Amino acid sequence: MNHDYNTQRKRMALPEYGRNIQKMVDFIKTIKDRDERTRAARSIIEIMGNLNPNLRDSGDVKHKLWDHLAIIADFDLDIDSPYPPPAKEVLREKPRPVGYKKGEVKYLHYGRIIEMMIEEACNMKDGEGKDYLVMLIANQMKKASATWNRGQVNDDVILNDLKELSGNRLVLAEGLKLLDVKELLGPKKKKQQPKQNKQHKKKYQSKRQ
Repeated sequence: MNHDYNTQRKRMALPEYGRNIQKMVDFIKTIKDRDERTRAARSIIEIMGNLNPNLRDSGDVKHKLWDHLAIIADFDLDIDSPYPPPAKEVLREKPRPVGYKKGEVKYLHYGRIIEMMIEEACNMKDGEGKDYLVMLIANQMKKASATWNRGQVNDDVILNDLKELSGNRLVLAEGLKLLDVKELLGPKKKKQQPKQNKQHKKKYQSKRQ
């Protein structure tokens, strides 16, 4: 008696469709007639669509399904597909490494992202767009500082830090003010009482009545 162990099975390209779909695709590869092979592929596409309903929310469902069929078949399925198969080389290409700016962060509580945003703002032309971005950056700095210090933050300190980090290139536009800490952090969540305590209170009140 032969046993079909998981360790002995062929590795599935897209496990979300299951082992049976993989077996179906492997089987239709053995069909000699191209038209019959294509008809079988269309039937598999319908089954794949039913097994993966989340694809219905995507833009071109059928296109994605035919792409997935090509991937499951390891790009070795000669059929009349309504869409060109995806490039095998592109799918197997390693993602490019993300370039991170090296060096120490001057103020840890602001973080690297704030420094990058400040540099971006410095390179913008003067105008409303730049003024708006500077205000967003300053408010984000204030929020980060308030979270770090767990208390009130002096706006002058934030604006001075903005000047320092930008090399005196950024200032808050005249007439603009930073948001209040409460607005930045939002209201504090109230602790909900356990249901058990509420039920106990009701029982206690009923007993007194």
